[in-house]
Parts: sequence; C-alpha cells; structure tokens
Amino acid sequence: MNCSAFLSFMLMLVQLWPCSPSTQNFSAQNMDQSLTAVRRVKRSWVIWEPLFATEEQTSMVPVYVGQIKSDLDKQDGNLRYVLTGEGAGSIFIIDENNGKIYVTQKLDREEKPFYTLRAQAIDRSTQLPVEPESEFIIKVRDVNDHEPQFLDGPYVATVPEMSPEGTSVTQVTATDGDDPSYGNSARLLYSLIQGQPYFSVEPKTGVIRMASQMDRETKDQYLVVIQAKDMVGQPGAFSATATVTINLSDINDNPPKFQQRLYHMSVSEEAPVGTTVGKVFAEDGDIGKNAAMNYFIEGDSSDVFDIITNNETQEGIILLKKRVDYESKRRYSVQAKVVNRYIDDNFEKEGPFEDKTIVKINVEDADEPPVFTLENYVMEISEAAVSGSLVGAVTATDPDDDDCPVRY
Repeated sequence: MNCSAFLSFMLMLVQLWPCSPSTQNFSAQNMDQSLTAVRRVKRSWVIWEPLFATEEQTSMVPVYVGQIKSDLDKQDGNLRYVLTGEGAGSIFIIDENNGKIYVTQKLDREEKPFYTLRAQAIDRSTQLPVEPESEFIIKVRDVNDHEPQFLDGPYVATVPEMSPEGTSVTQVTATDGDDPSYGNSARLLYSLIQGQPYFSVEPKTGVIRMASQMDRETKDQYLVVIQAKDMVGQPGAFSATATVTINLSDINDNPPKFQQRLYHMSVSEEAPVGTTVGKVFAEDGDIGKNAAMNYFIEGDSSDVFDIITNNETQEGIILLKKRVDYESKRRYSVQAKVVNRYIDDNFEKEGPFEDKTIVKINVEDADEPPVFTLENYVMEISEAAVSGSLVGAVTATDPDDDDCPVRY
C-alpha cells in the first residue's frame, strides 16, 4: 500500500449510530511532513441497523445483534474486525470477517441498560488499523419481566359522607421496573376489583372517586381493591392489587329526636329551688360535635322550670326554678325543645335540626300544719265574770283541705 492511500485511511471520520466518536490521532504518527499536502478523503463506519439486544433471551447459540462495517471493506477478506469494551469477548462477540455482532448471554435491562463498546478494522496484511477506533452503544431492549408494585400501601383514605358523585377520594400509584420509554411493558392501567357501585377509579391515573352518595349512618367503612395491570391490559400482562380502606367522615345530616313524645314527672311542693325534677333524652344519628345538642324550656313554664344540658350524656336535666304550691297549681304541662349545637350550612335547608316533646309535671302534696286565721288575737273579759264565762274564739284551717276538721 502506498503512502498516499495509507494516509487517507488514517484521516477517515467515524460516524456510527448511536455513537460518540473517540478518534485517535493517526495523522501525525509515523508520517513524513511532506505528505501533508496529500488530499484527505473522508471515510466512515457503517451500521446497517440500530444496535439493540433484547433482554432475558435464552438461546443455545449466539443471537444476532447487528453489524458494523467500514466503507473501506472491499469484501475481499483483507479486513479483520475487532471488538473491545464492556462485555466484549464474553457477552458480545464479533465475526471478524464481516463485523456482525452477537450476544451470547442473557441480559437484564434493569441491571444494565446499555453497553459501551469500541470497534476497529485491522488490515490483515499490515496488522494496522485502517480507521480510527470508534465507540458505539448497544442498548438492551426491554421485555415485560416485572410485575407492577404498589409501594405506599396500606392505603387509608377519608371522605365526608354524602359527598357528590365524582368527588376525589385518594390516588394510588403503582410502579413497574420495566422500561417506560419502550413498548407497553411499564404502561399501567388501573381498574376496580372490589368497591362497585360506590367507587370508581380513573384507568390512567389511579384516582379513586365517589360513584354515588353514601350515608355514614348506614355504613361507615368500605374496602376497595384496585388492580394495576401493565401492557395496558393486553394479554400476557402482569398485575398487582392494593386494598384501600375508605372511611366516611360524619357530617351533620341528622336532627336530634326525643326518645318519647310525652314524659311524666312529679315534684313535691316542699322541694327547694334547684331540685332535679327529671331527665329527657334525645338521640342523634351523627357523632362527635355533629351530635352535640342543647335543651330549652318554652312557654310560660320557663318561669317555674329550667333545663340544662349534660354534655357527657347528652341528656336534658329539668330543674325547679321556682317553688311550687300544690294548693295553687297541681299540674304543669312543659314543652321541651332540643336543637343541634352545630348546623351544617349545606343541610340547613333540610331542617329544622330540632325536636320538641311535652313533659307533664304533677305537684305532690305535702302534709302542712293548720294555720290560724289571725296571727294575733286580742280579747276582753269583765272582772266580774264567773268561771266558765266565754272569753272569745280562735279559728284555724288546714291548708291541705279546707273541709278537714282541726282539733284545738
């Protein structure tokens, strides 16, 4: 080979897909300065197709990956191809006669997604490279070999009862170890396995939504099972499931209700102010502050009786506000009212959030002593009066019964 031809070989540019040329400076080595005027001819490497190796392949024979070729190769057998770099000679081998590359071992993209190698074309007669060494990459192509995984479980969510259809409850997200940039191996679709018809899930996002309005007083907890399936649900897909516990939080959508429409009580006329006459009780289907209530006395009886609320038992305690007198009034009809302490504006139009009941209170008679008609009596008698003469008379009555005889 003459010097001019040899120089042109040394100055070729490398173009390899996908590649990051790593050229070596051959132009100044072993060359006489007088050759610098020789015309430089651009040459290049040729790859007939992108270089990919599919992971998880098991074969008894090497599997073809692709071919590299110098455009100086006249296919006369004068060039020998050499492969170096990651996995060269073990994982990847090259046919030195034609530049065809083969993979000999099973690859795992999740362990190593690509390999960086270098190629040279060697002149068999001179054992010298005819082009600069060129670097290229073999990418490991993904196959669906990983199941989706829910990493954030167990999932627990809370949503107010009676929330409208479409309300977002929570979002579940699964991951997949396959390559999201290639094929459908890592493309997930979410579906509802358990939870219909109360909930729905968005197939692409995993957002769980209310599918109907639900009442906490009917059922306060639901178990929803979500499935994530890769390959966008195509045959051969892997799947995983996650359970989501959804609790319905309480809202004030129930008014208080008295247990009885009529109560009977009694109080002695001797009872002092502040005496407990009796208790009334209202129930509320809600819980917490939504079940808190206050009791009131309505009408004229509020001058005689009072009612206070026991915040622990939610009872209404009726107290004597003013002393009663059996002889003046023997029976009272008291109207008691109960009202929710906190009212949800969203449900106020469905009110009223209150209830009323009647309390019949009888006044018990006490055995009272007779009472003289006058507190003081003044009488006169003559000094000449004989024994047994009438001096005067005093009169007493029984407050309990005017007709009851009094003994003096």
